[in-house]
Amino acid sequence: MGIVRPHLWFHSGAEKAAAFYASVIPNSEVTRVTPAPPGGVPGRAEGEPFIVDFTLDGMPVTAINAGPHLTLDEAFSMYLTCEDQAEVDHYWEVLAADGGEPGRCGWLKDRFGLSWQVIPRQLDEIMTRPDAEGVGRATAAMLTMTKLEIEPMERAYAGG
Repeated sequence: MGIVRPHLWFHSGAEKAAAFYASVIPNSEVTRVTPAPPGGVPGRAEGEPFIVDFTLDGMPVTAINAGPHLTLDEAFSMYLTCEDQAEVDHYWEVLAADGGEPGRCGWLKDRFGLSWQVIPRQLDEIMTRPDAEGVGRATAAMLTMTKLEIEPMERAYAGG
């Protein structure tokens, strides 16, 4: 079997997006930029970046500069699990910078239009604890947040 990978459609700027992601996410790199062939790609001049292959934390990803016919939206997102609040804060700030848009419940859209969920690993721990009422309170707290904050979710779980 071949390799399963995400394929991201950009109007333009796929190479800039891939370079940005590779600079932000450890164990990531741009692996190949394929230029547009002569006369073969609507909206792309010959030799302009067309297909961009890169890895995100070792996961292969392909991006394409293919014009405005399709757009990225929140129906697809990258799920970034963070070890602690400092890591959540770091990735939230970097990914939302320079024109990104914060969303709700840990979601944001970066300046290239790709949606990300920046999630502390503690969220899974909280949501799978045995106290259903505590989980409900933690969930209610989470639903009021943009960037996720571990301590307020822990306090809500504990009943405070």
